[in-house]
Amino acid sequence: MKKILVIVTNHSKLGTTQEDNGTFAPELTHALHEFESAGFGYDIASIKGGPAPLYGMDIEDDPVNQAMLEKPALQAVLQDTKKLSDIQIDTYAAVFYPGGFGLLSDLAENEEAAQLAARHYEQGGVLAAVCHGPAGLLPIKLSNGATLLESKEVTGFTREEEVDFGTIDNIPYLLEERLARSAKRYTKGQPWQELVIEDGRVITGQNPASAAAVAKAVVACLAE
Repeated sequence: MKKILVIVTNHSKLGTTQEDNGTFAPELTHALHEFESAGFGYDIASIKGGPAPLYGMDIEDDPVNQAMLEKPALQAVLQDTKKLSDIQIDTYAAVFYPGGFGLLSDLAENEEAAQLAARHYEQGGVLAAVCHGPAGLLPIKLSNGATLLESKEVTGFTREEEVDFGTIDNIPYLLEERLARSAKRYTKGQPWQELVIEDGRVITGQNPASAAAVAKAVVACLAE
């Protein structure tokens, strides 16, 4: 069975505030649902290992999110994520970064995660991310000295969506701006509408509505 490595944040707050945060649960659960439906296994890892902070677990009218979070196996994995330093990246077919504001404060600058992802990509693997997840792609440098993103078109959570969500004044930085400055091209659609950008083996989605579609794109890419 091909496995997918899901990398999540250890940062449990919104930036430097005391507001609980971490990984946005629906972006994780909808992707995992698609991976499972396609017959893929997965591991969940973080920089430090251990419990993965989540938010968005009580969203109404989201049966997929609720059903996935009720699975004892997933609950156990989320309470004991693998430590990145213990990961054998060669055993995975794809790497997926779900979003959540917490990621802006750790994975967006973490060299260990970036080096694992670079090795995975250069060995033919797929890199995927949704919403704030593309921040995890920012520090990735390839063996030729180039950054991953300088030759890629990507999307990610927009300024308009930050304003709508009420987080524009509390985030560490604006992801749209970072991506626009770092990537070959940053593309965005209407706020809160599904948008997935595929550029070779790099797949990104704009917002929570794009999580399942990103996962489906990963599945399709691995089937080629």
